[in-house]
Amino acid sequence: MKTLFTASALSLSGRVLRGAALVSLLLPLGAAAQTGGAGSVSGSLVEAGSGKPVPFSDVVLLRSADSTFVTAAQTTEQGAFRAAGLPLGTYLMRVQDLNYKVLRRRFTLTATAPTVQFPGLQLTAATATKLSEVVVTAQKATVVEELGKRVINVEKDLASVGGTAANVLQNVPSVSVDVNGTVSMRGTSNVTILIDGKPAGVSNGGTGGGQRLDQIPASRIAQVEVITNPSAKYDAAGGGGVINLITKKETRPGTNGTAALNLGTNEKYSGNLNLSRKVGKATWSGSYDGRDVTYASKGHSEQVALLPSETVRTTQVGAGSEGHRNHSLRLGVELELPKNQTLGLNGSVGTERNLESEGQELTQQTNSGPVQRARGQQDLDVQVKLLNYGGNYRRTWAEHKGRELSANFGGVVIDATVPVVQRQYAEVGNIAQPATRQQLDLLANIQFGQVDYTHPLADGKGRLEMGAKVEHQGSRGSNSFGFAANESRPNDFVNDPARSLTYASDQVVPAAYVTAQHALGAKWNAQAGLRTEYTLLSGSIRGGAGIQQRGSLAQDYLSFFPSALISREFGKEPGQNRLQLSYARRLNRPNFMQQLPLAIYQDPRSYRLGNPRLRAEFSHNIELGHQLNVGQATITSTVFARITTSSIQRLRFVDTTATRLAGNSGLVTAETYDNLGTTTNLGAELSLNQPLAKWWRLNASTSLYRAQIAGNGIGNNRTALVGTARLTNNFTLRPTLDVQLSGNVRSASLTAQGRQLAWGQMDLALRQRLFSDRAALTLRVSDLLNTSSYRTEIETDVLSSTRYAKDETRVGWLGFTWYIGASKAKPGRIEAAPQGGGGFGG
Repeated sequence: MKTLFTASALSLSGRVLRGAALVSLLLPLGAAAQTGGAGSVSGSLVEAGSGKPVPFSDVVLLRSADSTFVTAAQTTEQGAFRAAGLPLGTYLMRVQDLNYKVLRRRFTLTATAPTVQFPGLQLTAATATKLSEVVVTAQKATVVEELGKRVINVEKDLASVGGTAANVLQNVPSVSVDVNGTVSMRGTSNVTILIDGKPAGVSNGGTGGGQRLDQIPASRIAQVEVITNPSAKYDAAGGGGVINLITKKETRPGTNGTAALNLGTNEKYSGNLNLSRKVGKATWSGSYDGRDVTYASKGHSEQVALLPSETVRTTQVGAGSEGHRNHSLRLGVELELPKNQTLGLNGSVGTERNLESEGQELTQQTNSGPVQRARGQQDLDVQVKLLNYGGNYRRTWAEHKGRELSANFGGVVIDATVPVVQRQYAEVGNIAQPATRQQLDLLANIQFGQVDYTHPLADGKGRLEMGAKVEHQGSRGSNSFGFAANESRPNDFVNDPARSLTYASDQVVPAAYVTAQHALGAKWNAQAGLRTEYTLLSGSIRGGAGIQQRGSLAQDYLSFFPSALISREFGKEPGQNRLQLSYARRLNRPNFMQQLPLAIYQDPRSYRLGNPRLRAEFSHNIELGHQLNVGQATITSTVFARITTSSIQRLRFVDTTATRLAGNSGLVTAETYDNLGTTTNLGAELSLNQPLAKWWRLNASTSLYRAQIAGNGIGNNRTALVGTARLTNNFTLRPTLDVQLSGNVRSASLTAQGRQLAWGQMDLALRQRLFSDRAALTLRVSDLLNTSSYRTEIETDVLSSTRYAKDETRVGWLGFTWYIGASKAKPGRIEAAPQGGGGFGG
């Protein structure tokens, strides 16, 4: 590798570093925002005075009417740029380069003049005072702050190498991910998770029976959109907000892509291959992701139960491992049709296998009697088959700027088998329970179809949006519960008909919405909308004579979800100094696993049981936000309130019947869900994106909110202050070397019957670009100080419990990525530069 550079080479390299990263963020947005029109703009940049070409500078296009982002381009080594596929209308063009003053131009594309050229645009060298101007620089590409919405460029996050979607979300402001993979926003796990703007059967923390976030490789994700208070245009589900995972897509001509291999400590391997080829009007894409990782785990718990006639104390200490083997294959095609039309089709298949094994040391003491001891063993072998399919259509009108018709459909099929085997081995003089096997078989599916239409208002200062959607979620499954026949045949199990059953569940939700947006003068903007959704839920449970809550499940209700937004600009440019107030009504529908009265054992002494009487919770969300750009810094502050009715909470209680039947083998507790009244959560968030030096950029965010829980099933609300903090430092130590140091921490938080204790972690990553940016080598260490763990406390009138769980979180990863075709490694990125698609847009 060369170690000496001339002054001009360093200057050119610096412009590549600073300029390319912005386009790496804005190009994916442009893929979603462009409407496939017939217009284009081109030109070239030269240095004032010398006339030399200015390479690798950013050319950003905004709509003149509302300054929303359209697309971005980057100048070539000869200083030329071009942006095509633009709808007709008026645009603002902004040219950005840290070495020069910002250059702005306004232009209009019409049917008679659909192309505009700007040859020889002259850039003037920047002065020291020019740094105070409001410009978007290259390093800001990691997190783009907007009021009510954040866009995170995953490709610039070094901490996601070798990781999963759960690792990606750990570094997203406003989002918290605990060690179980459960995602929460502003203190609630009622979050809607989408992939490319569509439902994909993703479960939050494994409660929905679908694909978990820690089973989705980070290499698939280009961007993450976080919308904290969605309007009526979006599905009403998700009182905490919407998280949209945008997968990678490529639209450049020829064959492009990446190939990557990641090696982790203690038997961890992952790899992926992403390829695309554009020929004429068709862009074909295909990818493969593979992952084979094993993590060690350990934990312990203590419980004291005050039963009617006795006091029972138990302890449980466990250690084991869990392995994940995932494979997925995706294919797709995007077609450009005549008359400003596009059509896309895609499909993917995948398999997942999770192997978990844990050995346990169990004790129990009743009153002051002798301590009973036993050893336990739990083995889990989950096998899942996944099928995703979808299509989309889009039509725009060149003669009517902003008019758009779109439609999409899709579906997900999940076929899962979950056998859980538990055994106990008692010490001499003690009695152990016979071995059990619980096998769950699940076939779940989601189908949806949606049509959206946008019509600009005649005065060009607003738009009307409307749409309709129908979604069906169905599941069919069975639960077989059996005991070992005898000790001589430990792997032969006889089903217990009293605890074996089959079930079926169907939920259909038709919906429609209308929103209107209009500018109120030069500085004010307002939006209002209304959405209606009808929920029809039906289900049945057959068999299981010993299960109390078997029978049928039926719910249907019609709901209305208004939304409103008003904003005021105080700066010279849109978004420079903005204040925004928004309101939205949202809901959280229980998933079928929360409603299914089926005992799913997590270990020999605890199980999870659904509640068929569980109802949806509704929330009123209010948010006041302010965004300020000062020089190269962006400061976003928000205060919010969420009032939730029929709040869904998780409860734990002692199963006295199961405890009595277990005899000396241990206290048995059950976890279920219930609606526990009304809660009010208030909070504030603050985030800062600031360059501290040319080689150092800081991104910090913090939140403080008052969480309220309707606890213990008797309506006694409990409140507490909960805080979170996140800090990410990005260093460019050399033109080809990037370093990222990040950390996050969360204080203790309330649960329905106790609290979850504080936790935090720190990550370190380095990346070296090689072979003229044709490859990259990345080293990452997650949870550098090995502090991430899961600790909970429960305290009720009859049950006191503490639990500690620690998975293997300190892991070293070494990753190598090779870039194919036009793709190249860019500063701060860990993957290639494919564009994202499926975003929500503005």
